[in-house]
Amino acid sequence: MVTYFQIALIITSLALIASIVIQNKGVGLGGLTGQDAGGIFSARRGIEKTLFWITITLAIVFVILVMATIAVSK
Repeated sequence: MVTYFQIALIITSLALIASIVIQNKGVGLGGLTGQDAGGIFSARRGIEKTLFWITITLAIVFVILVMATIAVSK
Protein backbone atom coordinates (compact mmCIF):
# COMPACT_ATOMS: atom_id res chain seq x y z
CA MET A 1 0.00 0.00 0.00
CA VAL A 2 2.85 2.37 0.80
CA THR A 3 4.27 1.76 -2.68
CA TYR A 4 1.07 3.03 -4.29
CA PHE A 5 1.17 6.17 -2.19
CA GLN A 6 4.81 6.75 -3.11
CA ILE A 7 4.06 6.36 -6.83
CA ALA A 8 1.14 8.78 -6.45
CA LEU A 9 3.46 11.21 -4.65
CA ILE A 10 6.00 11.09 -7.46
CA ILE A 11 3.36 11.71 -10.11
CA THR A 12 1.75 14.52 -8.10
CA SER A 13 5.08 16.20 -7.39
CA LEU A 14 6.08 16.14 -11.06
CA ALA A 15 2.71 17.61 -12.06
CA LEU A 16 3.05 20.26 -9.35
CA ILE A 17 6.53 21.22 -10.52
CA ALA A 18 5.33 21.44 -14.12
CA SER A 19 2.34 23.61 -13.22
CA ILE A 20 4.53 26.01 -11.23
CA VAL A 21 7.10 26.33 -14.02
CA ILE A 22 4.38 26.94 -16.62
CA GLN A 23 2.93 29.76 -14.49
CA ASN A 24 5.83 32.10 -15.28
CA LYS A 25 3.67 34.21 -17.54
CA GLY A 26 5.42 35.98 -20.37
CA VAL A 27 8.84 35.43 -18.86
CA GLY A 28 9.95 32.35 -20.74
CA LEU A 29 12.93 30.48 -19.36
CA GLY A 30 14.50 33.72 -18.13
CA GLY A 31 12.17 33.67 -15.12
CA LEU A 32 13.70 30.43 -13.96
CA THR A 33 17.12 32.05 -13.68
CA GLY A 34 15.88 35.13 -11.84
CA GLN A 35 15.79 37.68 -14.63
CA ASP A 36 13.24 40.46 -14.21
CA ALA A 37 10.40 40.59 -16.74
CA GLY A 38 9.09 44.05 -15.94
CA GLY A 39 6.83 43.61 -12.96
CA ILE A 40 3.40 44.34 -14.41
CA PHE A 41 0.67 42.64 -12.40
CA SER A 42 -2.71 41.84 -13.90
CA ALA A 43 -5.75 39.77 -13.00
CA ARG A 44 -5.67 36.07 -13.83
CA ARG A 45 -7.98 35.19 -16.68
CA GLY A 46 -8.73 32.15 -18.76
CA ILE A 47 -5.99 29.55 -18.78
CA GLU A 48 -3.93 31.42 -16.17
CA LYS A 49 -6.79 31.20 -13.67
CA THR A 50 -7.34 27.52 -14.45
CA LEU A 51 -3.64 26.76 -14.06
CA PHE A 52 -3.61 28.68 -10.76
CA TRP A 53 -6.41 26.51 -9.37
CA ILE A 54 -4.83 23.33 -10.71
CA THR A 55 -1.62 24.24 -8.86
CA ILE A 56 -3.51 24.82 -5.62
CA THR A 57 -5.37 21.53 -6.01
CA LEU A 58 -2.16 19.63 -6.72
CA ALA A 59 -0.53 21.15 -3.64
CA ILE A 60 -3.46 20.08 -1.45
CA VAL A 61 -3.42 16.57 -2.94
CA PHE A 62 0.34 16.39 -2.34
CA VAL A 63 -0.02 17.30 1.34
CA ILE A 64 -2.86 14.78 1.81
CA LEU A 65 -0.79 12.04 0.12
CA VAL A 66 2.20 12.80 2.35
CA MET A 67 0.06 12.54 5.48
CA ALA A 68 -1.58 9.34 4.23
CA THR A 69 1.81 7.81 3.43
CA ILE A 70 3.06 8.62 6.92
CA ALA A 71 -0.08 7.22 8.52
CA VAL A 72 0.05 3.98 6.53
CA SER A 73 3.78 3.40 7.01
CA LYS A 74 3.55 3.35 10.83
